[in-house]
Amino acid sequence: MGAASDVQQQVQSLQLDGKTMSFTEVVQQKKPYYEKRVQLFEQYAARQKDRIEAAKAANVPIKIVLPDGATKEGLKGVTTPLDVAKQISNSLAKKVVVAKVDGETWDVFRPLEGDCALQLHSFDDPEGRETFWHSSAHMLGQALELEYGVDLTIGPALEEGFYYDCYMGDKALSDGERSNIEKRIEAIAKDGQRFERVVVSRDEALAMFEENKFKIEIINGLPEDATITIYRVGPMVDLCSGPHLPNSSFVKAVSVFNVSRAFWRADVAKEPLQRVYAITFPDKAQLKEWQHRIEEAKKRDHRNVGVQQELFFFHQLSPGSCFFLPYGGRIYNALIELMREKYWEYEYEEVSGLACLMRQLSCMGTSRQHATDRLGYTASTCRVFYLFTGRRSTGELPPSAQPDAQLCF
Repeated sequence: MGAASDVQQQVQSLQLDGKTMSFTEVVQQKKPYYEKRVQLFEQYAARQKDRIEAAKAANVPIKIVLPDGATKEGLKGVTTPLDVAKQISNSLAKKVVVAKVDGETWDVFRPLEGDCALQLHSFDDPEGRETFWHSSAHMLGQALELEYGVDLTIGPALEEGFYYDCYMGDKALSDGERSNIEKRIEAIAKDGQRFERVVVSRDEALAMFEENKFKIEIINGLPEDATITIYRVGPMVDLCSGPHLPNSSFVKAVSVFNVSRAFWRADVAKEPLQRVYAITFPDKAQLKEWQHRIEEAKKRDHRNVGVQQELFFFHQLSPGSCFFLPYGGRIYNALIELMREKYWEYEYEEVSGLACLMRQLSCMGTSRQHATDRLGYTASTCRVFYLFTGRRSTGELPPSAQPDAQLCF
């Protein structure tokens, strides 16, 4: 624990003095922490290998049922979904990225634990794409650690692509760093690093990540009976529920397309984070197709089209709300008229609320709490709604028409 405490003090000191340190110096200070994780992982992995050897010795047969009703034989705690894929065909084994065991997503390299129904998925399936991009997020995390010495937080897969949020103290990433990150990920892919999984106790997980307060918070928030799993890819070890690719060589094309700002737990009162967005594919042709589709979508973006057609414009004095120009005003009014026709059709009556209300009235409805819970507004950020302050009261723009409608009815 003494060495770990020393590393933690170093991490804290570099966070306080982040502006004076280069990224290389930051990485060097974090290196003992990264190495400690690998050492602990290898200890836990050795324990897991012993269990596999014991399962081989026990030689307990299991029956594996495929989607077409065919069955395969295996050994409990030994046979993996990838072994089954190889029995079917080598071409399938090269494409499969994740399995489903009795409906639960499962690493293709993870031993089966008993009789089961097995499905195998490639990148062409939704389950396969999610796993592909989730694993790619770990590769991105490795790149961010080795290149910038960041503290990783969370890195989920998205509908298309993935991101990783990381803490850098007072430092920040610029768009110019995207090419460096891409090169790192490409090198990780070429290296063919295996993904490995171990199950650990809560105390073991806390010891492994004690230098990363974000991971500690996540671990402490897990249910008491949670199964805690750790994954490794190369020198990067992360808290994760999985599943993952067999190895990093499945990734053949990558694009790091955005770097933005975020906050821990989506709370502006908490630590500022850097969010890096990327997407990967199993071949370069799919990446080019995606890039073409994104460029075409930008051409049809209503925010750009509306400005080009002189319908409306945006201004920093009203971020998120547009100013309608004469042609845009005609469209706006036509939509309002259509809404009114629908009111009559469905026998609704219309009332007209107020643009500015006493703060006490706005607090009557659920709108403020909704804004706080769902949109991430806090007590401090909600103050942006307060527009008029007099000697006796404060007015604000209500989040919706609900509060004043309560007075009408």
